[in-house]
Amino acid sequence: MNKFLVLVIEDDAPVRNLITTTLKTHDYRYLTAENGENAILQVTSHNPDVILLDLGLPDMDGVEVIKKIRSWSNTPIIVISARSEDTDKIDALDAGADDYLTKPFSVEELLARLRVTQRHFAIMKQEKDNDAIFENGDLKIDYAAGCAWLAGAELHLTPIEYKLLCLLSKNMGKVLTHTYITQQIWGSSWENDVASLRVFMATLRKKLESGPAGKQYIQTHIGIGYRMLRVE
Repeated sequence: MNKFLVLVIEDDAPVRNLITTTLKTHDYRYLTAENGENAILQVTSHNPDVILLDLGLPDMDGVEVIKKIRSWSNTPIIVISARSEDTDKIDALDAGADDYLTKPFSVEELLARLRVTQRHFAIMKQEKDNDAIFENGDLKIDYAAGCAWLAGAELHLTPIEYKLLCLLSKNMGKVLTHTYITQQIWGSSWENDVASLRVFMATLRKKLESGPAGKQYIQTHIGIGYRMLRVE
């Protein structure tokens, strides 16, 4: 049995059954919740490794669920929703979601996204074991603790922003293409992933450049990708 525990938050019984059957077939452990209140209780009680979240819940909007969970947990959240507008996706990602799948979705695609999350989970565990510290100018990243600071003040980053910061820091000085970054973060390089990347990079850069010195840490290479600069 796969030790990875998945919480499925979905009020639509047929969709919920499809997801849980898929998880069971591939040996994932899983829990289910049909509304936001029960979902939050499940997260606090069982500490799942990843959350699959529908936005259209009967008692509260899924974006509100994301905000509540993000106030105390960095558990990866993959949204699965029939809402396909860019604004809906951006709202969910800005609130702290890690990924967004639009219904109807491919079971194979869902499994691929879960595998990406598992790889990130394994990498984070390895980083904790390595107890590595990264420093560049006023920026400090403690990979083991999963925290970053700027000029001594802790940076409040979403899970995706932190992953992007770590990816760029570990490749400092190198230009990382949009394709490479989206593959590393989401496991795919679709047009929607690149659009999401731009949103996250904009918010990350704003937080990094808000320090007292206003130093530039990330350089945009238009049409190509991004690079972390060495800062004195």
